[in-house]
Amino acid sequence: MGEITTEELSMNLDKYKLIDIRSVDAYNGWKEGGEKKGGHIKGAKSLPYKWSHYIDWIEIVRNKKILPEDPLLIYGYDRDKTEEVAKQFEKVGYSDVTVFNSFLDWAGKDLPMEHLERYRQLISADWLNQLITTNNAPEYDNNKFVLCHAHYRNPSDYDEGHIPGAISIDTNSLESPETWNRRSSEELKEALESAGISHDTTVIVYGRFSYPKNEDPFPGSSAGHLGAMRCAFIMLYAGVEDVRTLNGGLQSWLDSGYDITKEPARSNRVSFGIGIPQKPEIAVDLGEAKEILSSPDKNLVCVRSWREYIGEVSGYNYIEKKGRIPGAVFGDCGSDAYHMENYRNLDHTMREYGEVVENWKKVGITPEKRNAFYCGTGWRGSEAFFNAWLMGWDRSAVYDGGWFEWSNNDLPFETGVPEE
Repeated sequence: MGEITTEELSMNLDKYKLIDIRSVDAYNGWKEGGEKKGGHIKGAKSLPYKWSHYIDWIEIVRNKKILPEDPLLIYGYDRDKTEEVAKQFEKVGYSDVTVFNSFLDWAGKDLPMEHLERYRQLISADWLNQLITTNNAPEYDNNKFVLCHAHYRNPSDYDEGHIPGAISIDTNSLESPETWNRRSSEELKEALESAGISHDTTVIVYGRFSYPKNEDPFPGSSAGHLGAMRCAFIMLYAGVEDVRTLNGGLQSWLDSGYDITKEPARSNRVSFGIGIPQKPEIAVDLGEAKEILSSPDKNLVCVRSWREYIGEVSGYNYIEKKGRIPGAVFGDCGSDAYHMENYRNLDHTMREYGEVVENWKKVGITPEKRNAFYCGTGWRGSEAFFNAWLMGWDRSAVYDGGWFEWSNNDLPFETGVPEE
């Protein structure tokens, strides 16, 4: 392998396919190595060193369209790790591999960098551990936080082990199990205040992923981190000013070697402090959903699986009708109603945001449009929305009722593969 200097790379940036082996959080913008500017070198792909030990590492590489004929440039914080990954590429047939061991120098100069717009709202396990143990952390200037372990009607999920200091929060406290829409302003106020959350509390939400199966009576009980995204959306809607999620959920905490506890944490009731909702524009109801379908500068985005979209399955054991809303854009969640493979990495961290943008752009989902994401009942739509919100796409929203509401109102629907 070869090695390159900052000056040489700055003059040959377009020559290489750049591979960033730092954590996904450093890639997004967190300054984990003490760099002057956070983020990644412009155009770089995220391929963390952590993944190099996965048995299917080469499949991840291929899915990222990193080809053997590409001239690669590998960079990170640590020289040994950078060179280890470079050798790993060489062993599987990549013949043109260069390493760059001066990232901190690059980040300290006026050279091309990129970052996720709202990276602060997507935190790492290390950041969270620092906050819990010291009540302080980078880019946190509050004096009160609440850590929430999200689950759906499954308190045993919390009882079997959670991050120290986390309180249990049931998604049912924030959304109605009759409609699966967000609860009323009064109900949200009660739920948040009893959880110790005011509008100016920093709230961190996470959940556990336990391989849900659609044939289970309550599959969502095993999709806690997806439920955490739902909680984050509703908290934003209500008016919590600083909502953050743990990137990768409980799995990231465990992967980082931190302990969990069975000791329950208690919350102290507070006043929310302002009226609810503060961000009504991020929630779309049935009337606006219909209006969006007739507007060329707006998208109703179906974040469901292909089988749901073409009407082979409804996706849920409590929804009878199968099909899609006519005119909805296919946002492709992944395999079924309880998985988000197309929006996540294998370790459940959020997928490289540029890849999500690339997929969305192919079907006309772009930042200048009003994009309302929906699924069956709101969870997957909330996670897709959270991706867009993190990118700074401030016209984005969730169509809260989704297929559940649409299919229960005797409205037009389609099945089969749509015509081009």
